[in-house]
Amino acid sequence: MQTYDAVVLGAGAAGLMAAMRAGQRGRRVLVLDHAPQAGSKILISGGGRCNFTNTGTTPERFFSANPHFCKSALKRYTPADFLALVEKHRIAWHEKTLGQLFCDGSSRQIVAMLLAECAAVGVELRLGHRITDVARADAFTVTTDRGVFSAPALVLATGGLSIPKMGATGLSLDIARRFGLALTETRPALVPLTFDGALLELMRPLSGLAVPAVARAGRHRFPEAVLFTHRGLSGPAILQVSSAWKPGEAIALDLLPGQDVQALLVEKKQSRHKAEPRTVLGEVLPARLAQALAAAWLPDAPMARQTDRDLRRVGQTLSHWSLTPAGTEGYAKAEVMLGGVDTAGLSSRSMAAEAVPGLHVIGEAVDVTGWLGGYNFQWAWASGWAAGDSV
Repeated sequence: MQTYDAVVLGAGAAGLMAAMRAGQRGRRVLVLDHAPQAGSKILISGGGRCNFTNTGTTPERFFSANPHFCKSALKRYTPADFLALVEKHRIAWHEKTLGQLFCDGSSRQIVAMLLAECAAVGVELRLGHRITDVARADAFTVTTDRGVFSAPALVLATGGLSIPKMGATGLSLDIARRFGLALTETRPALVPLTFDGALLELMRPLSGLAVPAVARAGRHRFPEAVLFTHRGLSGPAILQVSSAWKPGEAIALDLLPGQDVQALLVEKKQSRHKAEPRTVLGEVLPARLAQALAAAWLPDAPMARQTDRDLRRVGQTLSHWSLTPAGTEGYAKAEVMLGGVDTAGLSSRSMAAEAVPGLHVIGEAVDVTGWLGGYNFQWAWASGWAAGDSV
């Protein structure tokens, strides 16, 4: 059996950050992962360019049963801190919309940076190790198919259930549960929504069409693009709203944000009385969408023969189209998992389990889920740093 000061399970964003920070503090650290390479989700993120943080990071842009939990870690390790690390390694970067920071080159640069930082402080990385058992007596014992390892501190950083084709498992959740930690409900988040029945019949011919819109669920509002798919809706606004949506509830779309659509249509009845509704709608919406909505929502007649009541109803629907999804595309298409280890049992400062000395849980496995756009990476860096600063 080989002994260390800390064993980190998971060589992803949070795990490598925790190992790096613990190593900087002189700890002897081992990182174990069943995958053949480190940072698999980092490599595919941002279209291969890694949206590594967001300058607009605030606690309000995270979902959790305890919205205050993330504040401590996010305050202690900020987007500016990670950006300083990126610049130290001379990685070129750029800002896209809404505060999203990306590599100019490849996301491989971020993985290489983290591995270099870990190597510089003596962190030992072992890939291709399948974990078969975790036990705790005087210390934690981690049994793998390639050896047994022991340490007084154990960090669970294997992520959540999203993107199983990348090797995602519920290992951190299983181990947390085994040690008596409570879990909140988990489900796919940042995920396309599916529809059925008449709604799907309307959406399917529009597959591939994207429109600027505002998507709403409850008090949450996201103004970005909506993409029609052969199974329903996707695009940034829908991925965002999927995290706030609950099964059985409706979402709302504003397809013409900032416009008084009811007044516009009634006015067009006077000025364009001979025009077809699809033509009038085509002046403010993509032609395919205008044709589909006119056919579904209005009689087949010129504007002059449309009633003001019908036109106002269509205007209201365009501004507040209430849709009840049948479900989501599931973990296979979800960027993250919502829910996880209940924060009530963790220290917000150190990410340590209050009832299990030496056990820490970080990253996606914790019930903290960020918005789309680099927020979940920032949570990985911040929670990893908090644990690494404690073990």
